[in-house]
Amino acid sequence: MVDNRFHAEAGPFTLGEIAEMTGAELWGSVDPSRSFLDVGTLDGGGPQDVAFLENRRYVDGFRSSGAGACLVAPAFIDQAPEGMALLVTQRPRRAYARLARRFHPEELFPAGVHAAAAVDPTARLGEGVSVAAGAVIEAGAEIGNGARIDANAVIGPAVRIGERTRIGAGASVSHALIGARCYIYPGARIGQPGFGFEMDDEGPFLVPQLGRVIVEDDVEIGANTTVDRGSNADTVIGRGSMIDNLVQIGHNVVLGRGCIIVAQVGISGSTRLGDRVVLAGQVGVAGHLEIGSNVQVAAMSGVNRSLPGGAAYGGAPAVPVREWRRQIAAWKRLGQGKSDPGPRNEG
Repeated sequence: MVDNRFHAEAGPFTLGEIAEMTGAELWGSVDPSRSFLDVGTLDGGGPQDVAFLENRRYVDGFRSSGAGACLVAPAFIDQAPEGMALLVTQRPRRAYARLARRFHPEELFPAGVHAAAAVDPTARLGEGVSVAAGAVIEAGAEIGNGARIDANAVIGPAVRIGERTRIGAGASVSHALIGARCYIYPGARIGQPGFGFEMDDEGPFLVPQLGRVIVEDDVEIGANTTVDRGSNADTVIGRGSMIDNLVQIGHNVVLGRGCIIVAQVGISGSTRLGDRVVLAGQVGVAGHLEIGSNVQVAAMSGVNRSLPGGAAYGGAPAVPVREWRRQIAAWKRLGQGKSDPGPRNEG
């Protein structure tokens, strides 16, 4: 159940309105004027909640669900409990996301600069900007219309923040151009120097990091994630990419559009990813590689060579996923073998 102390509420909506919002089809003889108060889960939803079912692993919960309505894929229609209103769609989870946004719209913040914020006189703030207590906006920074700078966030000199972008509490942004409708989550670090040095007999010698971070529109960068600025070229995060918490992106890395980077991934410097690349949790990627578009890499894999696009990989070092599965099967067979009794004593 959604706790409305933390999330704005906008219901109720009728079944007819819900079908229009989500693009789903009302199934059977249901009353389109029937009213619903909220979204809910299959196991916790009540008669005025709308749940969803997309994964067949949850069919048992669907059969016994108390939710009054459900966004459901066509394959599961005949499993529905009696009395449940069905909204049929090929993509129930996406439809649920749209509906949840309507029941619980994005939080709106009052425009203005809190008295405890520090904004340099040369910074430029657009219309409807909200700056919370403790935030710092340094000289020459530009903040787009409707942007939100949360408590104790720091926007460095000359940084540009696009329209309706939110910078989370305690985040820092320097040497960066951030697009529109982005969300930099709390504690993220954007634009700090990359890990660049040369070795000689006296030890490591730091190389100046003279590039920027370019974050295109509609990007999310998770809590405590770090994105280093380029050493000479730019570090680039492509439009619509989603980066989870606790990710490290090195200097000069380029992500294409719509990439998904899951928690604890590390991408070393100067590696380039194509569009719609998915790196699952704890993947490590070496530097100066090319990863093609539509690549998927399984969790905890290690990528030490460039990967052609349009394929799935796994393992350390990462190989095509079928080969990786054969390796796992071979390791299991080795583990099931009888132990070696050692040399026989023929004496």
